[in-house]
Amino acid sequence: MNGAEFFERVAELERARETFAVATVVARRAPVSSHVGDRAIVLGDGRMQGFIGGSCSRDIVRRQAVSAMRTGDPRLVQIRPGAPPDADESSDRGTVVVPMSCTSEGAVDVLVEPYLPARTLLIVGFTPVADALARLGGLLDGYRIVHVVAANEVTVENAIALEAFPEFLAELDAGERCALVAVVASQGHYDEAALEPLLEGELPAYVGLLASRRRAAGVLDVLAQRGVGRERLARVRNPAGLDIGARRPGDVAVSILAEIVATVAATETRPARAEELAEVTMDPVCGMDVDRRFASHVMTTEGRLTYFCSAGCRATYAADPDRYRQPVHA
Repeated sequence: MNGAEFFERVAELERARETFAVATVVARRAPVSSHVGDRAIVLGDGRMQGFIGGSCSRDIVRRQAVSAMRTGDPRLVQIRPGAPPDADESSDRGTVVVPMSCTSEGAVDVLVEPYLPARTLLIVGFTPVADALARLGGLLDGYRIVHVVAANEVTVENAIALEAFPEFLAELDAGERCALVAVVASQGHYDEAALEPLLEGELPAYVGLLASRRRAAGVLDVLAQRGVGRERLARVRNPAGLDIGARRPGDVAVSILAEIVATVAATETRPARAEELAEVTMDPVCGMDVDRRFASHVMTTEGRLTYFCSAGCRATYAADPDRYRQPVHA
């Protein structure tokens, strides 16, 4: 894709709140097929759009991009011939050195930048603390603010009516629900009405209730009588916020936002799912990881499929299959 198409596609993915990564070639040493400035977009499922090099580089960058999307951290991927086999790991400086297993003697550096959709910070209530949360929460990196208030209170920015709140939550996918952080700060006006839909389905990363312990116990008892499970009710943070001696609305908002930042930081790195790892197999010739979903070079051997990173490895294997004892995969 040309430059205009590339940036239009990035803008489209951002509008759709998709997770993706941008891979850009920032340095090269011939012979390699890529050039400085070549770019590709890697989608959340590993599909790649654009060009950053041949099959070896492409599979390495795809794997590194998926890993970067899990952590949210950018990395410089340095693909080098002769790099030690165990070099494929991130350093504290955000640099990953990966051995080039194909026949090319070239080298290439690719900057991988993950783009994650902003977390939603839901603030429920039309109160001084809710107002302070919205103002201060807007300073947090990577968050969008959504205010939930009663229909007659929809006068604040980015507000939705309480009556439309369940529908709003239903439109979020599972990943967005898990990343959601919510603070119910209506201070008794519609605590139960807001908490009940929040505790259905995928649970948010954080749910805080601004209430005294006694009133919070009453709210949770009402929800339990409505059928909300005790294990779900236990996810509600009360008192919401870190104990910093806060009394005024702004100070209370700071304490709650600090607790949100700490909670998210403790759970932010998403581990690889089993189904993601199950798609990766090894090229028996060069030892490179190959994603079976996108492999172009495949051979059927004794009724089983063997996957290769390139046509060269496939041809080498075909010429002398007995030489390679790497188990094949169905």
